[in-house]
Amino acid sequence: MDPQSSLSDNPLLVLEGLPRFDRIEPQHIQPAVKALLEQSEAGLKKIEAEAQPSWAGLLQPLEELDYPWERSWGSVGHLLGVKNTPEIREAYESVLPDIVAFSLSARQSKPIYEALVALRDSENWNSLNDAQKRIIEKRILSAELAGIGLSGEQLVRFNEIARELSSLSTKFANNVLDATKAFTLIITSADDVVGFPDSLKQLTAQSYNSWEEKTPEIEATPEEGPWRISLDFPCFGPFMQHCRKRELREKVYRAFITRASEGEINNAPLIPEILKLRKEKAQLLGYANFAEISLAEKMAPGIDAVLEMEERLRTASIDNGQQDLKELQEFAAAQGETEPIIKWDFAFWSERLREQRFSYTDEELRPYFSLEKVLDGLFQLVNRIFGITVTQVTDDIPVWNKDVRYFNIANESGENIAGFYLDPYARPADKRGGAWMDDCLGRKIVNGKVQLPVAHLVCNSTPPVGSKPSLMTFREVETLFHEFGHGLQHMLTTINEADAAGINGVEWDAVELASQFMENWCYHKPTLLGMAKHFETGETLPDELFEKIKAARNFQAGTQMLRQIQFGVVDLKLHSEFDPEGAESVFDVQREISKSTSVLPMLPEDRFLCSFQHIFAGGYAAGYFSYKWAEVLSADAFSAFEEAGLDDEKAVEATGRRFRDTILAMGGSRHPMDLFKEFRGREPSPEPLLRHTGLLSNEE
Repeated sequence: MDPQSSLSDNPLLVLEGLPRFDRIEPQHIQPAVKALLEQSEAGLKKIEAEAQPSWAGLLQPLEELDYPWERSWGSVGHLLGVKNTPEIREAYESVLPDIVAFSLSARQSKPIYEALVALRDSENWNSLNDAQKRIIEKRILSAELAGIGLSGEQLVRFNEIARELSSLSTKFANNVLDATKAFTLIITSADDVVGFPDSLKQLTAQSYNSWEEKTPEIEATPEEGPWRISLDFPCFGPFMQHCRKRELREKVYRAFITRASEGEINNAPLIPEILKLRKEKAQLLGYANFAEISLAEKMAPGIDAVLEMEERLRTASIDNGQQDLKELQEFAAAQGETEPIIKWDFAFWSERLREQRFSYTDEELRPYFSLEKVLDGLFQLVNRIFGITVTQVTDDIPVWNKDVRYFNIANESGENIAGFYLDPYARPADKRGGAWMDDCLGRKIVNGKVQLPVAHLVCNSTPPVGSKPSLMTFREVETLFHEFGHGLQHMLTTINEADAAGINGVEWDAVELASQFMENWCYHKPTLLGMAKHFETGETLPDELFEKIKAARNFQAGTQMLRQIQFGVVDLKLHSEFDPEGAESVFDVQREISKSTSVLPMLPEDRFLCSFQHIFAGGYAAGYFSYKWAEVLSADAFSAFEEAGLDDEKAVEATGRRFRDTILAMGGSRHPMDLFKEFRGREPSPEPLLRHTGLLSNEE
């Protein structure tokens, strides 16, 4: 067969319309990627040879180089998440190293970097728009943080550090994995699992059956056991909440906080080594410490601003945290507990108190949240606040599964401005868990025309069963609103430059603003009750249940807030002030910070940092604060609607349009602090978050 004719039939190489998800097969992946790599490598060489310090002579050709990848590789990555088969995985992994290598060579290209710098320093600079300037500045910064400005011995050392850090973070993650796997507690007595929910009994019986060291002739059942307790969070979390045997909770808790801290899988010596190398890397690049590098690409203006935010939240939360503990102590004593509450008791008694206070279950709420009614409510809300109309497309749209739907979004003039796929149901056999928004097509100019943005919204809700529609838990409703918020920022963009359109180019600590903002509407009574209708009777969710949902949102809010603050501050201090070669250990730093951020003293043997993968093996080094930073932004954005009056249609409409035209429309084209100030009229304040979580005292 002529290879060219097979390429011309390859759905991954079709560059118009929506991707051909109905036709893409694993055997299309390798030939498509091979053809694109050849084309892109030649294109990159040409750009390097002819690099002009102008938008049309440099950035436009680079954007055109990326265009076919969005449709081909983007579609493959998407299918890997929603229609995963061994064949797709194998084809994906076979071409991944070549794609990574090409991407690196493009990012580390000296001729392109030099042309970008020349453009920034030229007279042409002032003729560029905001989005173009931001794209160029971000590309320059990204290249500089990758060591492109270094030469000679410094460059050699920088690359050595990169390799060592990569190897250490892999080792760190593997040690945590091995330590987690190494612990097992087998429960054989039915007395010891009294109080376990059915889901935990199923999980632990299944865990026993798949355990390498199980007794061959014994087959565990959820009712009879044996039950295997592991340190994986889906088991550890519910076990700590429901195990009535205190000595078992103590044993499992101690194992959890000392993971990867002894023997051959000890991460304790790796941590100072990682911190030392990160500090050296920062200094080679001209920064005082690694936290400065992290913040160079974030919205937060600097270390002091982050610590100030954390301290403001801490002082507002500490009294509530102590009150949480006092209430728990009194509640446990009333139930016959004679010992004071310590670390391994907290989750157990909290769960008992939560059950007593908010006596509802997810299952009770499900009948009120059918997917169709929730979608109607969500679409009515975005129509009210942003003036957009969402309509399902019933024509033939190429999809990867029969349950996938496609929707168009129109503006106030009825003009189509975006579209999205919704893949709502769980398919454990071939779809990964969780929920996410991903871009299918980004807004950009293609052949002189604007390509409209298209999003993927993927959830894992319960599919319809028999005549019953898909019924959602309240958490699933929140998740749908959250992901739709990300989708709105992708779809309502008005920027035509690909690297700043939608969520592209939005700083890490600001990217959750739009998504968390949407979650707030789930606690707005008219919005929620407008869609919470019983699927059989049509009856609206009772007021009393709504009040419980609202109250449960803030259960132990002080304790939760303090926990996140401790992680954020420890992370930042280790990457800014700590001396990895000094006498003080990382555990001393954690212990010192825990004195003001925890209501229970830290156990002497606590080695939690040895399993803190977010900062030692993930992308959150000196950036763990981003979770809270984005929450502050989203709560403050929602408070603009509260101040305008949530029931005042005209005020909500005006505020919604302002949010749409700044945060959502401008995306990565301007600094998020400038956009926030334009929307809000001032810098963000933590007060609305404290108010929403019930932590703002009445005197303030």
